[in-house]
Amino acid sequence: MKFSIVTFGCRVNQADSLHLEEDFRRRGAQPATPDEADVVVVNTCSVTASADQGARQTIRRIARMNPAARIVATGCYATRCGSEVERLADVVTVVRNDDKRRLLDVLGLSTAERFGEGDGACGAAIEPGIAGRTAFTLRLQTGCDQACSYCIIPRTRGAGRSVPLADVVAEVRRVHYAGFREIALTGVHLGSYGRDLLPPSSLLEALRALAELDVDVTFRISSLEPMDCTPEIVELVASSGGRFAPHFHLPLQHASDRMLEAMRRPYTRHYYERLVGQIVELMPHASIGTDLIVGFPGETDADFEASVSYLGESPLSHVHVFPYSDRPGTEATGLAGKVDGAAIRERGARLRAIAAELSQRFRASQVGSVRPALTVSDGASVVTDNYLKLAIPPGRRRNERVHVQVRSAHEGLVVA
Repeated sequence: MKFSIVTFGCRVNQADSLHLEEDFRRRGAQPATPDEADVVVVNTCSVTASADQGARQTIRRIARMNPAARIVATGCYATRCGSEVERLADVVTVVRNDDKRRLLDVLGLSTAERFGEGDGACGAAIEPGIAGRTAFTLRLQTGCDQACSYCIIPRTRGAGRSVPLADVVAEVRRVHYAGFREIALTGVHLGSYGRDLLPPSSLLEALRALAELDVDVTFRISSLEPMDCTPEIVELVASSGGRFAPHFHLPLQHASDRMLEAMRRPYTRHYYERLVGQIVELMPHASIGTDLIVGFPGETDADFEASVSYLGESPLSHVHVFPYSDRPGTEATGLAGKVDGAAIRERGARLRAIAAELSQRFRASQVGSVRPALTVSDGASVVTDNYLKLAIPPGRRRNERVHVQVRSAHEGLVVA
C-alpha cells in the first residue's frame, strides 16, 4: 500500500504527521505523492478561514488527480466541521483530533491488508529525511486552556494535556538513536507543559531535564506564549552552550494594550518589550519571531499604528501577519466594530513590508559571523542555530553538523 500525508498549519500538526508517517511505515506502507497514493491523509488546520479554504481546495484537487485514492481528513478543521468535510469529494472518513494517533486503527487497516502485496518492511525505522524533514518535531503537549477571544483551537484540541516527562525523555533518546541531531519541541500551548501532571511540573523543569541528557541533540523551542517565556527559560537557553538554539517565536498578536485586552492576552506591550530586551541582551545573535493580527474587531487607526510603531523599532527577525477572520463559536465573532476587508488588506500589506525589512536587517547583521548549523534537504543548504537558511556549496549530505560563515543574506560557506 502507498500512502501520502498532506499537512497544513503549525508544528503541532507537523509532529502529528510525523507520527502518522512512522505508523504507516512501521506497518509496511510506502510513501508516495498524492497523485500515486492509495491512501491520502489531509491533516487540516482551522486557525483562519483561509486555512479551511486551503484544506477544501487541496482535498478537491487530490480527488481530481487521483480518483482511486482513499482520502482521510483529520486535524482541526476536520474536527470542527466534520460533517462539512465529509461531504467533500472522495473523503472516505473524518478522524477527529482525539483519534488522530489511532488513525490507522480507525481506518481498519489490518496487518494482512498492509502486507498482502509485500509493500515495505515491517518495523521500518524513522530516520532523518522522513516526511522531508531533517529535524524531528516532538510534541510535548496538546490542548489549550487559555481561551483567547479569537481562537477556536481550544474547541478542536480540548484541554491541555502533557506528555509525562519520562515518556518525553524516552522519545528523545529513541529519536537520537535513529540519527536525528535536532529536535523541535512543540505543543498547542507549550508553556503550559506539566500543569496537568501529577505531581505538577513545568516547561522549565522539562527543559532542564533535557539539557542534562547525554545525547548529541540540539533542541529548538517552537512557539511560546510571551507570558510563559520566563526569565529563567531565557537564561537557560543563553547558558546552555548550544544545547538549545538561540531562536524564539513569541506571538505578540498586537502592540496595542487595548487590543491585547480584547483578545484576552494576559500581558502588555511593555512586558513584551522587556522580554525581548532580555533576550537581545543575553543573546544578541538570537532570532526572535512573532505573530501579529490585523483587523481585530474594534481595531482603530491608532491601535494599528501602535503595531506599526513597535514593529519598526523592534529587534524582531521574522514576523507572520494574519488578517483577522471570524471563527464561529469564539467570543470575538460577536464583538462590534468589525474592520472593513479593504482596510485589513491595506494594514496587512504595511506590516508585511516592515516585516520584510526586519528580516533583511537581521540577515545583514549576521554577515561575517560564523554559526553552527545543520545541513538539510540534499545537503546544499543549511539552517543555522539562529534560524537562517543559507545555500552552501555542494558536496555535503543531509543532517551534517557544520559551522558556516555567513557570506551574504542567503549564502554561507562551511568553515568547519
